[in-house]
Amino acid sequence: MSEKLDRRKKYTRNVLKESLITLLAEKPISAITVKEVCELADINRSTFYTHYADHYDLLGKIEDEITEDMNKYLSSYSFTIEEESLKMTQKLMEYITNNKFMFQTLLMKNGDPTFEQRLMNIAQRFMMNNWRPVNHLDEVNSRYLSTFVVSGAINIIKDWIENDMDQSPKEMAVMINNFTNYGLSYLD
Repeated sequence: MSEKLDRRKKYTRNVLKESLITLLAEKPISAITVKEVCELADINRSTFYTHYADHYDLLGKIEDEITEDMNKYLSSYSFTIEEESLKMTQKLMEYITNNKFMFQTLLMKNGDPTFEQRLMNIAQRFMMNNWRPVNHLDEVNSRYLSTFVVSGAINIIKDWIENDMDQSPKEMAVMINNFTNYGLSYLD
């Protein structure tokens, strides 16, 4: 019986998340109502409120899930080894590909403007923790370098999404890693 309830709860949460993302593709969160989310999900409002306080809470939970997934990916790889860095970047690109519509919506359209900043903060924290000891960078230089690299990578990813992911996740991972590791000298 408990397993059935867990599956039902999981289904309800998934359909509500998908419904909110669908609505966010059309309009900003401030123009969306819980009633619209529930109608699209074919879930009654009382059920919605057993899971979430409001549609902003639901959006926050979606973003938390993504940032948690990213933290797991980043924690399982070492930036100090170039091959692992490439694997980690490729895994992140595959994750984005597998969740294309969600990333299109949250990064490109009507999502929470702080979502991109949250992603940047996660990536920066991992870079600063892993690069400074290797390259003997002081904290200030490490922070600025990570801001530069992460901002560039996120904008490459946004451009890639905007161009309908015209390169494979592996090709994008190689490109991002080459730009990160070799900068402008990569173009020579």
